[in-house]
Amino acid sequence: MNAIPRSALLLGLAGLLPFLWGAATVLLPDLGLWGQMTLGGRFIGPFVQLFYGAVILSFMSGVLWGFATRAAGQTATASYVLSVIPALWAFFMTGGGPTTAAMNMIVGFIGLLLLDWHFWKLGLAPAWWMHLRGLLTAIVILTFLPLVF
Repeated sequence: MNAIPRSALLLGLAGLLPFLWGAATVLLPDLGLWGQMTLGGRFIGPFVQLFYGAVILSFMSGVLWGFATRAAGQTATASYVLSVIPALWAFFMTGGGPTTAAMNMIVGFIGLLLLDWHFWKLGLAPAWWMHLRGLLTAIVILTFLPLVF
């Protein structure tokens, strides 16, 4: 059974809202101006995307850590080590200005997808996991592209 549970799908899609909002405020300058005046600079454009992206990469490290608890022996040790990579990536790679940080975020989310696949192949993630993660990762990467190009 590879069907994504409805609650996981809905919450995953809801989690895209800050990424989508940030991209919209970059692509639509009037919306960005409205957001700046109404919400403040922290909640528009690259600021919201990069900060939220770091939060999500860190969150996903916790998810992978949870998957690692299902492993045994050397596989468990390797899984714990791999699970912290997204959080460390977010910590070390989000500086250097919005374009560089956005590019690093894209690389981070692609790397996360590879880790998702690894944990899934080991049977540590649910059968439907890659269907959800592929969809969400593709959308997240698309939202970072306006910051890069």
